[in-house]
Amino acid sequence: MALTAGIVGLPNVGKSTLFNAITKAGAEMANYPFATIDPNVGMVEVPDQRLERIQALIPAKKVVPTTFEFTDIAGIVKGASKGEGLGNKFLENIRQVDAIVHVVRAFDDDNITHVADQVDPVADIETINLELSLADLDAVDKRLAKVTRAAKGSAEAKAELAVLEKLKPALEAGGAVRDLTLDADEQQVVKGLFLLTSKPVLYVANISEDSMADPTQDHYFQAVQTYAEKHGAQAIGIAAESEEEIAELDEADKQEFLQAAGVKEPGLDKLIRAAYRLLNLETFFTAGGKETKAWTFLRGTKAPQAAGIIHSDFERGFIRAEVMSFADLDQYESEAAVKEAGKLRVEGKDYTMQDGDIVNFRFNV
Repeated sequence: MALTAGIVGLPNVGKSTLFNAITKAGAEMANYPFATIDPNVGMVEVPDQRLERIQALIPAKKVVPTTFEFTDIAGIVKGASKGEGLGNKFLENIRQVDAIVHVVRAFDDDNITHVADQVDPVADIETINLELSLADLDAVDKRLAKVTRAAKGSAEAKAELAVLEKLKPALEAGGAVRDLTLDADEQQVVKGLFLLTSKPVLYVANISEDSMADPTQDHYFQAVQTYAEKHGAQAIGIAAESEEEIAELDEADKQEFLQAAGVKEPGLDKLIRAAYRLLNLETFFTAGGKETKAWTFLRGTKAPQAAGIIHSDFERGFIRAEVMSFADLDQYESEAAVKEAGKLRVEGKDYTMQDGDIVNFRFNV
């Protein structure tokens, strides 16, 4: 599943610190703009407590969580859409990711430089969003010039032209394509344009350690959350520096740290799950034998294609899928009891996979 969430933001807001905490990859950090030039890519495990429960009820030799990618992209500055800083290169890096994790500084520290010389997370969000809108406007204008000529003799070009003319005024106003109401055909046109503001976004406020226990009481986070809700997005508060420290601890020390901070789980777990959902990703499981394993699939995937995630032969020779839900296994506590209760289902090629399905695929090649 080659989907990736790109971490973006202004310089010195904590993107690389957050990336290090997520992936323990040791990305370069420095207190000056453009410490990150080329994007860093790291695989992360998706925390899922269901795996432990499945392993307890259907023991296997090992347990394997599912993973997906985060990409740490260098800081963007005002004027990036016109090439300021290292703008064009960074914008192209954003174009390659599937969703945006937008990090903003939400803490005070005189020792850490802010490119605007003041901490204002909403202003920071608007700075970057405007640059992305301007970059998309430039792309739309260039496409308009080409499609306008072709529309005279092509129904397909005429349809695309109508979509471009719908996007242009929104982008001129500094808006985002994802905020527009588009039908399925219009969405298909937009998909082919690879526009930056069409990507789903998650806002991450990099808060102080003092606000870890309850980010909703932090005035900086409150401002970010209000902005996100206004634009139909989600906001999460993460103390990136503290999370990086937590990520390096063994399990016992980690729990002690979290308890002292008044936190039930690492904020990173919430962030990873939120980014996973942002990408429309869900999880099915295979259980017992050599390994109990979590597998990532795109929401809406049919059973044969899900089988193909495990191995191409499974999809090619797909016969049926024997399925039980995690909720049913959790309730009845054994595969035999699930079957006895009539909850073990046999599904065919038209079955749409559901999050939490525990599956045994039958195939023949």
